[in-house]
Amino acid sequence: MTSRATSVRPRPRRGLRRLLAGLTVAALVAALGPTGALPAQAAPTLLSQGRPATASSTENAGTPASAAVDGNTGTRWASAFSDPQWLQVDLGTRATLSSVNLLWEGAYGRAFQLQTSDDGATWTTIYSTTTGTGGTQNLTVTGAGRYVRIYGTARGTGYGYSLWEFQVYGETGGTTPTCGSTNAAQGQPATASSTQDAGLAASNAVDGNTGTRWASAASDPQWLRVDLGSTRTICRVVLTWEAAYARAFQIQTSADGNTWATIYSTTTGAGGTQSLDVTGSGRYLRVYGTARGTAYGYSLWELAVNATGGTTEPPGDTTDPRNPNLGPNTFVFDPSTPTSTIQSRLNSLFTQQEQNQFGPQRYAVLFKPGTYTADVNLGFFTQVAGLGLSPDDVNLNGHVRTEAFWMGGNATQNFWRAAENLSVTLPAGTTVERWAVSQAAPYRRMHLRGAQNQIQLWNGGDGWSSGGLLADTRIDGLVVSGSQQQWYSRNSEFGNGWTGSVWNMVFQGVTGAPPPHFPNPSHTVIAQTPQVREKPFLYIDGTGEYRVFVPALRNNSVGTSWYNKTPAGSSISLSQFYIVQPGTSAATINAALAQGRHLLFTPGVHHVTEPIQVNRADTVVLGLGLATIQADNGSVGMRVGDVDGVKVAGLMFEAGTTNSPVLMEVGPSGSSASHATNPTSLHDVFFRIGGPHVGKATNTLTVNSDNVIGDHMWLWRADHAASGVPTGWTLNTADTGLTVNGDNVTMYGLFVEHYQKYQTLWNGNGGRTYFYQNELPYDPPNQAAWMNGTTRGYAAYKVADSVTSHQAFGLGSYSYFNVNPAVVEERSFEVPINPNVRFTNMVTVSLGGVGTINRVINNAGGTANAAAQQQYLTTYP
Repeated sequence: MTSRATSVRPRPRRGLRRLLAGLTVAALVAALGPTGALPAQAAPTLLSQGRPATASSTENAGTPASAAVDGNTGTRWASAFSDPQWLQVDLGTRATLSSVNLLWEGAYGRAFQLQTSDDGATWTTIYSTTTGTGGTQNLTVTGAGRYVRIYGTARGTGYGYSLWEFQVYGETGGTTPTCGSTNAAQGQPATASSTQDAGLAASNAVDGNTGTRWASAASDPQWLRVDLGSTRTICRVVLTWEAAYARAFQIQTSADGNTWATIYSTTTGAGGTQSLDVTGSGRYLRVYGTARGTAYGYSLWELAVNATGGTTEPPGDTTDPRNPNLGPNTFVFDPSTPTSTIQSRLNSLFTQQEQNQFGPQRYAVLFKPGTYTADVNLGFFTQVAGLGLSPDDVNLNGHVRTEAFWMGGNATQNFWRAAENLSVTLPAGTTVERWAVSQAAPYRRMHLRGAQNQIQLWNGGDGWSSGGLLADTRIDGLVVSGSQQQWYSRNSEFGNGWTGSVWNMVFQGVTGAPPPHFPNPSHTVIAQTPQVREKPFLYIDGTGEYRVFVPALRNNSVGTSWYNKTPAGSSISLSQFYIVQPGTSAATINAALAQGRHLLFTPGVHHVTEPIQVNRADTVVLGLGLATIQADNGSVGMRVGDVDGVKVAGLMFEAGTTNSPVLMEVGPSGSSASHATNPTSLHDVFFRIGGPHVGKATNTLTVNSDNVIGDHMWLWRADHAASGVPTGWTLNTADTGLTVNGDNVTMYGLFVEHYQKYQTLWNGNGGRTYFYQNELPYDPPNQAAWMNGTTRGYAAYKVADSVTSHQAFGLGSYSYFNVNPAVVEERSFEVPINPNVRFTNMVTVSLGGVGTINRVINNAGGTANAAAQQQYLTTYP
């Protein structure tokens, strides 16, 4: 089969392009009256021209989605050569549509639909054909929405889909949204008043399988309830009854699951399949049966709920701070829970998650204050945490550990897990706790009790581990780094000190730290932490109320914020938070933020098609179980305003398959306000480009605001991964990891890896970084593909030539050009020559001698290659 790069197909001649453009003029002339004037009515407006457009794919860089809405019939969008494909335009506001004009190039759609949406996620079809013939199609439509797309299911040629122009006409404002076809109930949590037996559970009625069913006890009344995850405007309910049906029943909705409003009622139900047009809204919907149609109970094969697009009204439900819905993947234990129940749950989670690094499952395991016996062995995307105000409020007799047996002792892929706010007492006769992790695996606000004990960051006899964080943690005994290659410890206390070193060990504000002796051993010691705020966390107060504690800003600090002292900070009731469940639209989330509420994301993957907008000062955004925000359809995941004191913590941002300009932006471009006394801070915030699927984002995290604090972040592009996971230089595309434009930005524990241009680009003045870990992209196919002008490759850490002040301490950059070992990076750190731009303690490594880093910083430092794999430099200039 001929590849697209070498195939040749005829292009329309210039005269044909003029004819295509002229057809829209002819259509206008046909509408004129005898005097050449338009009829006396409002003319539809061309709404799509110049608006943001995205697509499922593009044939190449010269045929972007934007070319179909630029008003130029000489430019076009073209897709990949596969089905289905789509092109979407954001009109910016809701509109009532009257017509859509399609100006096809030679590669047209034979079968396609025109669809509208209010949130970019739930779509309603307003036109459909399987007999498209290409050319110019002027289609009259009836519908409304903010987003409009053409969704192609069958191409008319062997090529992709290609449009010179996609023109959407109508009037802004819009009418009542059309009823969507997506089943909002499917897969959502369901409960019932009773079940006939264990095989006829409530969840069977919302599993999308008409071969499974819910059945109740044989009595009246009975009910089935589904949690839609967010407030929805409900327009249709479809009931697929088994033979045991309801003769009298009501359809009811509720904002909180307690107070119900009836939106449909009948006393003459006949069973079968009932499609009921209704009008109502609520997060919860239930079928409430009062009279059975048979002697048996009530039985439903399926309950389907249709809604009118996304939720744009402010959420009506409030959070009960004593009994919050933390989602089905959050498990909360108290001291009365049987030890066997706790251990069984922990074991089943570990079995599922031990190797599940690219699955969508996310879990949080939370312990209320008290004492427990448990062996917590953490797998991927699992967070274990105590719900006390102090770590010592929850004590586990046992372990909180991470092993690496799944990779034969190699812990270099033990990512994405967390242990927080717990104390651990090891079993009698045991003196070693193992924490064999690499990136994005914080051991934070923990207390390992017993001066005779040690925490081991892995064992050289078992394999390697590669980078991690200890923060706000007390280790009564000894920390043994073993075969851990690099590590950052901040504001912690080591009762019996630290032993071990490989490449880059950094200690900041740590009591019990070893003496500074870089590079042999490679210990960088900074006495104090100049300004930091610890990560906010969920806890339960003495009355049983869930609250979020927000630690105070500390200056020039040493040691933990809590051990033998009262933590400084403020406490917020969970009643002031909106709890975000997977499936909640960004519009709903933004409505909650506009109400002045904070956000708590429950474990899961949260898809958004427009940015989450955090614009209120001091807003807290907290994730449980490494909750993940995936930016779909080329959207931005989150934008934070140029305001004081926003705290974002415990979240992963993931790229979708359509390129996003950036996944997270802190402050709009041009931000200039000072936040020196109340900075925005990011804690355990991680980013992923690719992995479970192809991912694309030009930039990953851009910081425009001043005085921002980063407290442990890993920004990662997938260029090598497990078997079956898509990776490649042209698949997972991402130019830059971190871009800093703001002044006086500080990063503690910064990990940035595998990007295709600069890993980190720092444009602001007064920046500081304490510990930096980087791996360069593994996969440049050749040197020509990885050139920065005439320079071989891109620096791992670039400070712009215009910067006059910058400091960085304890930095490592590593190469492993396994696709082409002949590739060379000219230098890992590139900075302006200025006495106020100072770098301290750097290392470059050619991993296994695969690939070359020519210089450490600018033109200083030795060459890391097969002959000399490690190069150290203590100061520059």
